[in-house]
Amino acid sequence: MIASSPLFENVPVDEVARFLGSARRRAFRKGEVVFHEGDPGDTLHIIDKGRFAVRVTTLYGTVVTLVVLAAGDIFGEMALLDEDAIRGATVIALEAGETLSIRRTEFHNLRKNHPSVTEVLLSILTYKVRRYTEQLVEALYVPAEVRVIRRLLELADLYGRGQDNPTVPLGQEDLAGLAGTSRATVNRVLRKEEQRKTVRLERGRTTILDRPALERRAK
Repeated sequence: MIASSPLFENVPVDEVARFLGSARRRAFRKGEVVFHEGDPGDTLHIIDKGRFAVRVTTLYGTVVTLVVLAAGDIFGEMALLDEDAIRGATVIALEAGETLSIRRTEFHNLRKNHPSVTEVLLSILTYKVRRYTEQLVEALYVPAEVRVIRRLLELADLYGRGQDNPTVPLGQEDLAGLAGTSRATVNRVLRKEEQRKTVRLERGRTTILDRPALERRAK
């Protein structure tokens, strides 16, 4: 699954295999922190199993979820570029999961023997820049209510692709961070959707009941 990730779509298969061959498998329990914001960074992680949340602390001391990552996604990529890298966020396992980790020293040694493996890192960085750019444009030009529904639909795919009524096991605080808005806005949007019978709300979880209707309002 990892080798076929969009991260590596423009990289020769043998280079991807060589890159992944230098990785070490790590397992994490639900709720276990991979690393904390402010920690020294020397390792990139590629998710093989499970889901992980990337969270930051704002100037006001609140913790915000920036993104939820799943199999094939990466985090900690700056560790391969900067010897003085400091983690800019905390990453925590939302469930039992596994990653393939590559330390900076291992990557540099690999690149000495196989310079073309640099293409893998360039592909990773290109993918992340494209993703961040899309998020920035959306935050600037898309109404908060629409962003909330879009994030909810994305999470539904992440947690229940192919299911008729997928359930998202995340609270409104997490959804607010993902949508770049307030919890009050998320609550208002979800309550309105509940009245329309497109979702069912329970403590810490949201079940999708009418995806086509949500998709129409997410445009």
